[in-house]
Amino acid sequence: MTALHDPPLPPDLGAAYRHCRRLAAEHGKSYHLATRLLPRRDRPAVYALYGFARTVDDIVDVDTVSGRSVAECAAELDAVEAELADTLAGAAAATPVTAARPAVRAVADTITRYGIDPAHVTAFLASMRMDLPGSPGFRASYATMAELREYMHGSAAAIGLQMLPVLGTVTPVDEAAPAAAALGEAFQLTNFLRDVGEDLDRGRVYLPADELAAFGVDADLLRARRADGRPDPRLERALAHLVAVNRHWYRLAEPGLAMLSPRVRPGMAAAFGLYAAILDEIERNDYRVLDRRAVVPRRRRAALVARSLAVGTPWFGKP
Repeated sequence: MTALHDPPLPPDLGAAYRHCRRLAAEHGKSYHLATRLLPRRDRPAVYALYGFARTVDDIVDVDTVSGRSVAECAAELDAVEAELADTLAGAAAATPVTAARPAVRAVADTITRYGIDPAHVTAFLASMRMDLPGSPGFRASYATMAELREYMHGSAAAIGLQMLPVLGTVTPVDEAAPAAAALGEAFQLTNFLRDVGEDLDRGRVYLPADELAAFGVDADLLRARRADGRPDPRLERALAHLVAVNRHWYRLAEPGLAMLSPRVRPGMAAAFGLYAAILDEIERNDYRVLDRRAVVPRRRRAALVARSLAVGTPWFGKP
């Protein structure tokens, strides 16, 4: 493994890493805050992984791309995948590719430096195609938790597995992998619970239909409550159930923190605590995820970070 400052990076590659850092600062507030608690040597690679994921996510989020067709977005996703393959091949042959977009260059360099299994990136891209209307695997909703977890394997668990070689472990990587995958899924489900309203506006429901139906909730009810802003006991009960499921995944992931290298535990514990705290805010808002976005207050974020730095474990206590 070669540190990112030894030898010094070529100027264009350094610029690619800085581009990814800006993406994390702009779009991933909690993520970026937690990343700043990681040792300086680890941050660029983590930014690269985020920057690549963000770049691809923006491509498949057709609704936010003004004036572009689904076919154009699909072609761009194909181009990113081809750029990544060419850049990785160039790195293996010691003939660097400089034409790729910045996030692709940075993530290809990170994959090569840290020996990340490219299969995890392939899994991520496969899930992103499930978000792209018109693609063969596109899904606007998920019938069961098993179907949703199929999507989250690539969109979230694979990200956790990409992170492991960067963060380092005190156990064999295979032992830490299940916890890393569980943490990725826990983070992803937290996002889905927080963003139900925004996703609904895009025609997507990232919650399992059968588990919602058990409480009398379906997509029509979600759309009605999104439109009128009224609370609904059926939706509150369904979301309370899914919050409990989400917390179970955090519990499955928590033992993995002790498997990480000591130098990164405080930063990862902070990320763990900051994301889990979003669930507390959803509860405080009486599960009103359709007309507001759960945000962890600044003072509590500071308390979570301070606790993580002090003891290296997440803090779940409520203020």
